[in-house]
Amino acid sequence: MDELLQEFIAETRESLEAIAGEVVAWEADPADRARLDAIFRFVHTVKGSCGFLDLPRVGRLAHAAEDALAAVRAGERVPDPALVNAVLAIVDRIGAIVAAIDAGAALEALGEEALIAALDPAYQGEKGIVPAQPATIQRGQSRSIRLSVDLLDRMMNGVSEMVLVRNELAHRLAESGDQAFEGALDRLSHTVAELQDAVTRTRMQTVDALFSALPRVVRDTAAELGKQVTLTIDGGDVELDREMIELLRDPLVHMVRNALDHGIETPAERRAAGKRDIGRLAVSAHQSGNRIIVEIADDGRGVDTERLVAGIVSRDPMRDAELRALSPQQRLELMFEAGVSSRDIATATSGRGVGMDVVRTNVEQIGGSIALLNRPGQGLTVSIEVPLTLAILSAVVVEGGGQTFALPRQAVHEIVATAAGATRIDRIGDGRIVTIRDRRLPLIALDEVLGLPVRDPALLAVLEVPGGSYALGVDTVIDTEEVVVKPASPAVMRAGVYAGMTLPDSGHPMLLLDAAGLAEVAGLRFSRIDRVEEEAPPAAVEEAGIEALLFEDIDGRRRAIPLAAISRIEPLPAASVHQAAGQHWLSSGGAPVRLVSAVALRAPADGWSALRLPEELGGAAYPVREPIDIVRLPTDIAPAAAPLAGVALIEGEAIELIDPLALGAMPAAPRLCLLHGAEAGWMEIFLKPAIEAAGYRVVRQLAPGEMAEVALAMDGEEEAGVETGRLLRLGRTPADPLYRYDRAAVVAALEEAA
Repeated sequence: MDELLQEFIAETRESLEAIAGEVVAWEADPADRARLDAIFRFVHTVKGSCGFLDLPRVGRLAHAAEDALAAVRAGERVPDPALVNAVLAIVDRIGAIVAAIDAGAALEALGEEALIAALDPAYQGEKGIVPAQPATIQRGQSRSIRLSVDLLDRMMNGVSEMVLVRNELAHRLAESGDQAFEGALDRLSHTVAELQDAVTRTRMQTVDALFSALPRVVRDTAAELGKQVTLTIDGGDVELDREMIELLRDPLVHMVRNALDHGIETPAERRAAGKRDIGRLAVSAHQSGNRIIVEIADDGRGVDTERLVAGIVSRDPMRDAELRALSPQQRLELMFEAGVSSRDIATATSGRGVGMDVVRTNVEQIGGSIALLNRPGQGLTVSIEVPLTLAILSAVVVEGGGQTFALPRQAVHEIVATAAGATRIDRIGDGRIVTIRDRRLPLIALDEVLGLPVRDPALLAVLEVPGGSYALGVDTVIDTEEVVVKPASPAVMRAGVYAGMTLPDSGHPMLLLDAAGLAEVAGLRFSRIDRVEEEAPPAAVEEAGIEALLFEDIDGRRRAIPLAAISRIEPLPAASVHQAAGQHWLSSGGAPVRLVSAVALRAPADGWSALRLPEELGGAAYPVREPIDIVRLPTDIAPAAAPLAGVALIEGEAIELIDPLALGAMPAAPRLCLLHGAEAGWMEIFLKPAIEAAGYRVVRQLAPGEMAEVALAMDGEEEAGVETGRLLRLGRTPADPLYRYDRAAVVAALEEAA
């Protein structure tokens, strides 16, 4: 709200400077409709903003001026000098109040009722009323100016060129081996980075500014329609170009109102369909490569595609055969035809099919796209995908088919060598599946998708896209670097696999790959449908053993724990889990509870549960994806190492049995891993998450008296000052014994060394 208030203050101050002159010019020429409309729009905008920002005094003044000006626009009143003086007085008073709000100072409401009364044609008071000049109020400490978007674009382009020149200079110095300018280059890099961040922030704004008005829209629209709806918003901290936010505002509100009107049913209809009375609407935003994806998902009735087709055929019978031959998804796309509706009755809220075609056109005009995911009887998800018009992002430079490409680093989960023992590639039909440490993923060969010479991939980049993950086969990984991303030519972008182009420090133009686009071109389809609860599995055959809880662990495998060792099962919201002292903690009942697990701990996802151990076993909590069933353990249990009590055969599957005593005795402090040398910063960004997930505390500098169990450094770096049991060297090429991009091998080496 503070950000919205500051934006309101800045815009109102700017408008006030021009509007006073408009009022005077309008008095000189009452027939000037354009000036009258400009004044009316100003007070109307101020009034609307005040209702949202809870500024009743300003809202009351603006409302009174709006009523008087509306009468003039309707021809019911003549703009005489008394009216002009009264409007000018209100405009001055609005300016004084806004200045006081900006400075955080108090301003009494003396004389404001008289200002409003002076707008009445029957007012008998002082005709020449003007407000007393307010006392001088110091501006707030924060300073701001408003700049044109064109100027900001020129600044951004200039900084982008500086980044490219800096990269090229660093590349040339590295090739020459001359270290005389190394210090100057470091200072230049630091300065450019700070300038880049500052200029980028001038154009970027959190999506929260786009989402902030939605709770009020949902509340008012649902009340108008007699429906009950809960709204959840996620991803408000994602940043997007300010201009793009403004262009998305109207399409987003339209989609939300459509979901409330056409999608979510009335409470009676939901009860009849076996749903709870209160509908659910979820709006979220996330970044995928060089694009932002905004999703609006509801749990309503979905879209009746048969009704869509019937509505079009009723108006154009000649299209009957054509439309009947369409696939369900193609029929769904008919929603974007002008005048098409899935409803028989038009409403005041969203009309009859008016707007969906306009929404799509507006989104595509800014280089975006809109997609629909229909679940008849369960809801509809609308995905709006828009580009970041210009961005400087961190990328992983890869090679495929003899050419180099860039991948957004945030889309790369890990990179694994195919020669490692942790991978296996199987062919299923026309496709291939790769198994990486018991995780099965579809495999896409980069050179094959791009039509380049095909060869067996040496490395697999595991990429995360909305709805799922897949492995991309590449020849080699060259490096990571910051790149300036700009739109490529329309012919290149139409291929659907590129997010833009860049000029890296090598000086050769390079294309940025779109992870989601590659998956789509390769024929992969990831469902965004929320997971439907499955029926409970059939009860296990009773045997003579004790009862245990069968659950799905956080690594996706099924395990069991004796039922007597669980005091209760409670939800595990992601927001209630925090990291401190190198461990994960659950905030429960006002006290921290240690999280323990038989596998590497990581931040939980919403929907997980916690198995609480009794106090006599340490009172810790064990995170699980979901409890499955209560089973009876067989008497024959094979032994296993702690924290496992053994392995039991349940429903024909070998299930690991957790030892609750071993969980309670797990060490409180994790092992310490030191990142050493000049490239410790790179390791912290690229390797630290995987190492922490394996249960280590990762640092770049040891505290006095500390000793790390293991340390990491690049080949060729000095090891002076490293007090460690063992120092692991990371290689720079896939041929090296321990390749720095092979996270799985690095973690395995750490385990062996520690």
